[in-house]
Amino acid sequence: MYNEIFDIGFISIHGYGLMIGIGILCALITAGKRAKKRGLDADFVYSLGVVTLIFGFIGAKLLYCLVEINAFFNEPMRIVSGSGFVVYGGIIGGILAAMMYCRSKRVNFFQYFDLTVPSVVLAQGFGRIGCFLAGCCYGRETDSVIGIVFHNSSFAPNGVKLIPTQLFSSAGDFLIAIVLLFYAQKDRRTGKVGSLYLILYSVGRFIIEFFRNDYRGSVGILSTSQLISVIILAIGIVMFSRKELPWANKE
Repeated sequence: MYNEIFDIGFISIHGYGLMIGIGILCALITAGKRAKKRGLDADFVYSLGVVTLIFGFIGAKLLYCLVEINAFFNEPMRIVSGSGFVVYGGIIGGILAAMMYCRSKRVNFFQYFDLTVPSVVLAQGFGRIGCFLAGCCYGRETDSVIGIVFHNSSFAPNGVKLIPTQLFSSAGDFLIAIVLLFYAQKDRRTGKVGSLYLILYSVGRFIIEFFRNDYRGSVGILSTSQLISVIILAIGIVMFSRKELPWANKE
């Protein structure tokens, strides 16, 4: 939509990167403040955030390359480009890296998972606004009044009304963040907040996939992200229903 915000000399500020940057900054600030209120180590939250970001970006890029495997073989340098990421790859890569980092520091992963997931989904909400500005992750054509038209997008079809799935996803992420923040106000069993995030996000992502029209890979009748959503939902439900998670109270 308006991906090129402005240019400063040889530096171009793009809406996609700007929104991701804002989201990351908001996530670190909110997680750090909540850590201090709960008596947890804010400095550890910041270092954990850096590790999660690095491996989250790697995971998002790798899953994109898997989904777009033919395009990747035809153009291998896509792997180092500034575009082409799959959110679920980032979530999976980030969580796995966070688990290993917490284990190496002998810190309770689930405790910090519960603390940080509201901030994570907050960052995702800003990231989806970035998708809207760039035109990626676009929706199906529509005649509805809610349809939006891109004119200079390198990703979305230009000149036709499309469902603004990016904005719906963003609104859903912000709503999930609010729900999680309110839910976390009471003393919950370790792992409850994190598992609720997995449930809410996977349901929302499964639904929004029906309205998207960009290629995302497929497995049978489901898109790649829908299949992952089903798996994540099952994991979230099992975690949420358990009276106590294995290793939840161990460092």
